[in-house]
Amino acid sequence: MIQEKWVKDAAHARLVVGLAGYALGVSEADLLARTRKRRDAAFARQVAMYLAHTGLGMSLARVAYAFGRDRSTVAHACHLVEDRRDDPQFDDWVAALEDSARAAPPPPVQTVPQ
Repeated sequence: MIQEKWVKDAAHARLVVGLAGYALGVSEADLLARTRKRRDAAFARQVAMYLAHTGLGMSLARVAYAFGRDRSTVAHACHLVEDRRDDPQFDDWVAALEDSARAAPPPPVQTVPQ
């Protein structure tokens, strides 16, 4: 059961990385780089982590694990994105990404042969 949760979390992370990367024109490789890289890649990563937390309901700890980051890094990313939502245009953009993440079909269930 626990392993299934981590598989699902990894699938959710791939989904939001794809969404954020597409929406911001950042490659998945740059978005997932271990280093900060460029400012646009760091922002795309922050948006992806925010989407995983708010759009898909993952806890900060689970987002951190899925992204290979510290929980405090995820919390910081979520605060940065949330603060920018005061701008109505940005808020609409993030809301559309959240809706897209929620509308995606779930990953296929892995069954273990008996």
